[in-house]
Amino acid sequence: MAHYIDGFPGREITVKGSKYHYFGGTSYLGLQTDLEYQDLFIKNIRQYGTNYGASRKSNIRLSVYEKSESLLADTVGSASALTLSSGYLAGQFVAQNFNKPEYKLFYAPNTHSALYNNYNKPYTDFIELKCAILEHLKSNNKVTPVVFIDSVDFSGQNYPDFNGLKTLPLDKIIIVADDSHGIGIIGNNGEGVFRTLLGFKPKELIVCCSLGKGYAIQAGAVFGTEDRIEQLGNTAFFGGASPAAPSSMATFLDGQDIYNKKRGQLFQNMSYFEKTIHQLVFFNHMHGHPTYSFNSPKLADYLEENGHIITNFNYPAESSSVMSRIVLSSHHTKKDMDRFSLLLNSFL
Repeated sequence: MAHYIDGFPGREITVKGSKYHYFGGTSYLGLQTDLEYQDLFIKNIRQYGTNYGASRKSNIRLSVYEKSESLLADTVGSASALTLSSGYLAGQFVAQNFNKPEYKLFYAPNTHSALYNNYNKPYTDFIELKCAILEHLKSNNKVTPVVFIDSVDFSGQNYPDFNGLKTLPLDKIIIVADDSHGIGIIGNNGEGVFRTLLGFKPKELIVCCSLGKGYAIQAGAVFGTEDRIEQLGNTAFFGGASPAAPSSMATFLDGQDIYNKKRGQLFQNMSYFEKTIHQLVFFNHMHGHPTYSFNSPKLADYLEENGHIITNFNYPAESSSVMSRIVLSSHHTKKDMDRFSLLLNSFL
C-alpha cells in the first residue's frame, strides 16, 4: 500500500497525521536532510544556478564537470569517468552503446531495468548464463559477449563474493556493472566494486551508477578505460543530453569530509544493529551493506502496526514480487535502533 507524504522521508515520516519511524529508502548516508550538507548544496546553487541545460559539447564549458569526474575516477579506481543527469540515463547510455552487431548482450539474474535494451530478459541463474555464453563463443567468437550485472542485487549472488560471475570466461567478456547501491557506501572510501571486479581480469570493465543513493545528488556516472570513456563522450547521446546540475557536481567535490564522517557513522550503526538482532540469519544480508531483506508479509505488517515503516512494495513493476527490505542510515540514532531491534526480536 502506497503512503503519500509531504516531505523527504528521513528518520521519521508522517502519514495521515500519524508519525512513524522509517527504516526504508536509499538515503544510506542520511545526507538529504543533513543541515551541513544542505547548506553546502545551497551555496553551490547560488554559484551555479538550479540547472544547466546546455550540452557538454558547447563552446562554453564549466570546469566543475572535469574536476568532479577526475575525483570520481580516482575514488573508484578507474582510468576515467563521465557524469550524466541520472543513474538510469547512465545505464541506458552504456546499454545502447553496445546494441550493435559486433556485440552479443547477456543479462545476469536480477539485472536492473536501467541496463536493458528493448525486451531483454535476464538468465535465471549463472549456470544457464555460462552455458549460453560458451555456446555463443563456440559458434561465433568474433562477436564479443557483453554481460550486464547489478553489483548489489540484494539476492547475495553478487556482492561481496561474486561467485557466479567468477565462473564465467571473463577474459573473453566485457562486464557492465550497475553499482548504484555500492558507490559511496561500500569500502572505506565509498569506492564501490570497481577495483574488485577489475581484479577478476575481464576483457573490459565498465561500471555505471546513480550518485543519488550514496552521495544524495541527482546525477549518474560511468567508469572505464580512457579509450572507452572518450568513445562514449564523443557520441551524440552524450552530446545531446543535458548534464547533471553543476551545483550537484560542485557539492560532490566539496562534500568529501561530510561523506567520510557519515560513512563512518553508518558502519557504526550497522555494527551496533547487527549485535542487537537475535536472529540475523532470518534476513538476506550482505556483509558491509546497510540493507536487510526478507520474505515475510506478516513481519512488514507487524512493523507498520507498531509504528515502523520499511521498504515494502512490488519492484520494479506491479507484476513483480514484493520487495521487503530494512534499510539502515547514518541518521538513525542508537535509540531508534534499540526500539526497532526490540520490535524485531519480539516477532522473530
